[in-house]
Amino acid sequence: MDNKKTTPSGKGKKQGNKPGRQMNFYWVYAIVAMFLLTMVMVGDSSTQRQVQWPDFKEMAEQGQITRVSHDGARANLYFTEAVRDSLTGGKSDPQLLQALYAGADAGMNIPKGEAYQTELKELQESHGFDLRYEPPNEWGGQILSWVIFLGLMVVVWMFLMRRLGGGPAGGGQIFNIGKSKAQVFENGEGTNVTFKDVAGVDGAKEELHEIVDFLKKPGKYTELGAKIPKGALLVGPPGTGKTLLAKAVAGEAQVPFFSLSGSDFVEMFVGVGASRVRDLFKQAKEKSPAIIFIDEIDAIGRARGKNASFGSNDERENTLNQLLTEMDGFGTNSGVIILAATNRADILDSALMRAGRFDRQIYVDMPDVVERKSIFEVHLRPIKTDTSVDIEFLSKQTPGFSGADIANVCNEAALFAARKDRKLVTHQDFLDAVDRIVGGLEKRSKIISEDEKNTIAFHEAGHAVVSWLVEFASPLVKVSIVPRGQSLGAAWYLPEERAITTTEQMLDEMCATLGGRAAEEIMFGKISTGALSDLEKVTKQAYAMVSVYGLNERVGNRSYYDSRGENSFTKPYSEETARIIDEEVSAVIERAYERAKEILSSHRDKLEALADSLLQNEVIFREDVESILGARPFGTDKQLASPSPEAATNPAPEADAPEEGPSEDPAA
Repeated sequence: MDNKKTTPSGKGKKQGNKPGRQMNFYWVYAIVAMFLLTMVMVGDSSTQRQVQWPDFKEMAEQGQITRVSHDGARANLYFTEAVRDSLTGGKSDPQLLQALYAGADAGMNIPKGEAYQTELKELQESHGFDLRYEPPNEWGGQILSWVIFLGLMVVVWMFLMRRLGGGPAGGGQIFNIGKSKAQVFENGEGTNVTFKDVAGVDGAKEELHEIVDFLKKPGKYTELGAKIPKGALLVGPPGTGKTLLAKAVAGEAQVPFFSLSGSDFVEMFVGVGASRVRDLFKQAKEKSPAIIFIDEIDAIGRARGKNASFGSNDERENTLNQLLTEMDGFGTNSGVIILAATNRADILDSALMRAGRFDRQIYVDMPDVVERKSIFEVHLRPIKTDTSVDIEFLSKQTPGFSGADIANVCNEAALFAARKDRKLVTHQDFLDAVDRIVGGLEKRSKIISEDEKNTIAFHEAGHAVVSWLVEFASPLVKVSIVPRGQSLGAAWYLPEERAITTTEQMLDEMCATLGGRAAEEIMFGKISTGALSDLEKVTKQAYAMVSVYGLNERVGNRSYYDSRGENSFTKPYSEETARIIDEEVSAVIERAYERAKEILSSHRDKLEALADSLLQNEVIFREDVESILGARPFGTDKQLASPSPEAATNPAPEADAPEEGPSEDPAA
C-alpha cells in the first residue's frame, strides 16, 4: 500500500512545478543584473580614450574637433567622422551598443587655472567647434543605487514572507500564518500502526477501541440515544505509549487523522494560536468523521491565572480560550473526536479537564511484569534471537521500565550481538543491554588504587550482606565492583511488584541502602564520599515517609504533598512543623544506619569473606552470595535464573566516575 505524501495543511497539493517557477524568477533577476552591469561598464568614463591638453590644442587647430562639453574640470571631446573612422579602422560599433550608449569619443582633464579656461574659449572662437558647459550628470549612478536598494528590499521581503508563511508548503505568504500546521493522514495511511503493534496497555486500548468503533458504526450507538465522548485525554509517564496509541487509533479508524503538537499553536504573533485552532476545527468538520490528536497539550493547556505577578503569556491563554470554545462549539455526534496526550495532567486547566470536553481520562501507567512480557514479545519480532532468550526473566529483570525503555533494551541487545559478530542475539546480550541502560558501560581501564578498590569492595559487600539479612529488602541478583557509567560499583536487585509499601518495607530498604557506608565505618573506622547516591535515596525516602505518606507518629496523619504545584514558593506548614519534620527525618535515617551497623558487626566474618570474593572475581552472583551467607533467613526469595558470569568479561571505555553508583534496583 502506497503512502500518500501529506502537506501540513492537509490539502495534498502537488509540488512538482514549484522548483521550475522559482528557477524562472532567478533567470529574470540574472538578466536584469547583467543589463545593469553592461550599462555601467559601457558608460564608465575609465574606458574612454584620454587626450592631453597639448594634443587637444593641435587637434582643434587642425579642425578635428566638432564639439566640446565640459564642467570646468573635465571635458568630453567629439571628433569629426573622418577622425573617428581613422581611430576605429573603419569599423563602427554595433547598433545595439550605439542604441544603449552614444558617448563622447574622448575625454580630457582641463588644467586648473583661469588661463586655460580663457585659452579654451579662444580656441572655440578661432576654430568654430561647439563649446558647451554641462554640469556633472550622475543620474546613472543614482538610478543604479536605487535599483539595487529596491531589489534588495524585494528579496528580503520575499524571504520574510516565505518564512512567515511556513515555506512553499504553506503558500509562501504571510496570510497563511494562521493556518493549521496539522499533518493529515487519510484512511489510516502514513501511520502503519494498529492495535496489534501496541502491547501492555490493554485497558487503554479497550477504551480507545470503543471510540474507533463509534467512528466506523455511529448508528449502533446513536440509535440507543448514546453519545460518544467528545474527547479522550491520555495521561501517563513518558515512554508509556501515549503517542503510539494515538497512531494506532489512526490506523484502526480509517478516517482522516489530524496530528499536531501543542507547541504548533504557539507563535510570536498575537492571535495566531487562536486562528490556527479555528482553522484546525474547520478542516476537521469538513472531513468528518475525523480525529484530532494534540500531543503535549500542556504547552497550551496550563492552568490560567497562576503566578500572574511573574508575567503570564496572554497569547497562550487566548489560544486555550479558543480551544475551549471550539470544543464546546460542535455537537457530540458531529463525527469529530479529540485525543490529547500529556505527562503533566496536574498542571492542566480545570476547564479543559471537565466533562463535556475531555470526558475520559485514560491513564497509561508503567507496565507490570505481565505487560512487560507482552511488550518484549512485540519488540522481539524483528530481532533474530536464539533459544537461550528467556522473556520471562527479562520481564522480571526490568521493573519500572517503560515501553520505550524496553524497545531500547532490545535494540541495545542487537547492537551488542553485532559488535561481537554474532548471527543471533543471545540472552546474555539482553542482560548486558539492561546493565548498560541502568548503569552505563563497564570501564575496566579506569585507574583505581588498591585502597580505593578495597573500600569499594567492602562498600558493596555491606549492601549485599544487609539486604540478604533483612526481611523486606529486594532479592539480590549480582554485585560488581567494576566501574560502570558514573558508578565505581553497583548491586543489582530484583524488586517485588508491589502496589503499596508498608513502613517496615521502607525501613528495611533504607537499612540495606545504608549498609555500604556502615561497612566502611566498621572496617576502616572512617567514611568516604562513595555513598552519595545512597544518602540521596534514603533522604528522599525519609522525607516521603514523614511529610508525604503520614508514616511518622510525631507528625501524624498529615500529608504536605502538593500534587498541583500550587505551593511552589510557600510551604503549607509552619516553621515549627518544618523543624519537627527535619528532626524526624534525621532520626529515621540514623536509626536505619545504626541498625545496619549492628547487623554487619554481628556478621563481620561473612562481610570480610564476601569482600574478598569481590576483590578476587570483581563480579559475584546470587549463588556466590548464598554459598557464603547461607540461605536467606526469611525464605522470601523466588527461584531466579542468574545471569552468566560472562557478563563480567565485557570491555568498556575509560571515563571519569567520581561517586559510587546505585546500589538499588534497576528501576531507580
